Amino acid sequence: MDELQFRRKAYAEPNCQEPDFLQAMNNDAGKAATVDGLKALDQQIAKAMNVDVPERLTENLILRQQLKQHHTHKRKTGFMLAMAASVAFAAGVSFTLLRAAPVDLADHAIAHVKHEGMAMNINQNVSYQQVNKQLVSLVNMQDSKFTKQPGEVYYTSYCDFQGVRSLHMVMQGDNGKVTLFIVPAEERMKFEKSFSDDKYKGMGFEKDGAYMIMVGENQSDLNYVKKEIEGTFI
Repeated sequence: MDELQFRRKAYAEPNCQEPDFLQAMNNDAGKAATVDGLKALDQQIAKAMNVDVPERLTENLILRQQLKQHHTHKRKTGFMLAMAASVAFAAGVSFTLLRAAPVDLADHAIAHVKHEGMAMNINQNVSYQQVNKQLVSLVNMQDSKFTKQPGEVYYTSYCDFQGVRSLHMVMQGDNGKVTLFIVPAEERMKFEKSFSDDKYKGMGFEKDGAYMIMVGENQSDLNYVKKEIEGTFI
């Protein structure tokens, strides 16, 4: 079992009893320690779930289901852990525990787009000055801004990327619309320059202390919006 296979299995199923997985742990103390840590986190999450039902539980459970369906299709590295942390958040687990888990930005971005599909049909005619006012409330982004209008912006709203307050935007691409997430960068985050599922294509890049995660149906739309952002965001 190579390193990538081991990490996928460890994050998705730390209690796995497959011979090659167990052998990999026996041969590497570091790998064994990693798995022990993941098992401990699973136990913490299980204990944390035994709390009173919080407000907005239904909404968060719907998002959890979107994340679960997306994982079943893509089987991405570490998504089971991210999904478990999302469940813990819905159940009222502590903010510290939530922020300890890794974040797969690609998985979360596509799940958010599917969960909040109505955003694609809203036209708020958002100016770049309005966007800049919202950026100020994001962590470590008080000095970040758009210097001019980055094309048409139909919709903006705050969203949560596993404990990280982020900005959700819908913009005009070359032909179709593109969803853009501006996520303050943290070391625990994992992002891919290119990703996709059976319907959506995605693109990610880092710009001035933030991860820009775009989701759309056509590559030409993603390229168009990326060019707009690179020319207007500082």
